[in-house]
Amino acid sequence: MAITGVLRPGLCQIRVLDMAAAKTHYIDRVGLDFVGEGPDGRVYLKAYDEFDRHSIVLRQADESGCDLFAFRVARPSDLDSFEQRIKDYGYTVYHVEAGEMPGVGRRIGTVIPSGHRIELYAEIEMADRHPPITNPDLWTDEPHGMRPIRMDHALLYGPNIEEVQDFFEKALDFRCAEKVMLPDGLLATWLTCSTKAHDIAFVKHPEPGKFHHVSFFLEDWNAVGWASDIITRYNISRDIGPTRHGITRGTTIYFFDPSGNRNEVFAGGYTYYPTDPTRMWDETELGKGIFYYEQQLNERFLTVVT
Repeated sequence: MAITGVLRPGLCQIRVLDMAAAKTHYIDRVGLDFVGEGPDGRVYLKAYDEFDRHSIVLRQADESGCDLFAFRVARPSDLDSFEQRIKDYGYTVYHVEAGEMPGVGRRIGTVIPSGHRIELYAEIEMADRHPPITNPDLWTDEPHGMRPIRMDHALLYGPNIEEVQDFFEKALDFRCAEKVMLPDGLLATWLTCSTKAHDIAFVKHPEPGKFHHVSFFLEDWNAVGWASDIITRYNISRDIGPTRHGITRGTTIYFFDPSGNRNEVFAGGYTYYPTDPTRMWDETELGKGIFYYEQQLNERFLTVVT
């Protein structure tokens, strides 16, 4: 796949209720690196194998959830072309000035029919603590916590996901790698702008703008087990796992931050190419699709969102 246009997930801004507790969770337990704190109190974090300045932003608020999910594009000029394509699709585009987040260039965004803010940006400073470049070891500072390699994707809940999928495909050049169809229509869609099984996913839900989880990529199944050990040792609220998805084939464990936002750490997943067909699931095998080993749905996984 040519590396052009929308490259990959880049930024997720999460609302937390207690910043001190959130920092302990995301830095000490999940294992993200602390980058800095802005004058407005937002906290910036990154995984050890990311070159960009930050990928996770924590903002203290009265309600948990996700403020925005942003993708990095290849060139500043791509922002102009995508702005026109978004407008041509019929959506309003808003602008965020460079520097609104430290080290991040200008951003454009739109509110999609599921109620979520999706943004694009091209420029971000390289992290001070970036992966080695010359004669590179695996890492500079030893990874800690669950040892996440990168912020990988988000799953968002809201209405109108048929239009959301159409928008991502037609305006942003994403492809649908996998989806769940029920007799009354689309239940869920996994969308990719890369060779990953998904870079963002949506599930049909009556309330707009809901946040299901942000996911961090780990090295392998053993690392998922290590994360489970940490979750148990520190009594972190666990949703389900370790287990495996039929959809995407990723090995996974889900848990909650102190504000009730769901996190995932996962490994594996298939490689997607643009010539591949969209993988399909229906209601007869939905349990196996979501949790391949258990072959049944976890009600909390389907209904608890922030």
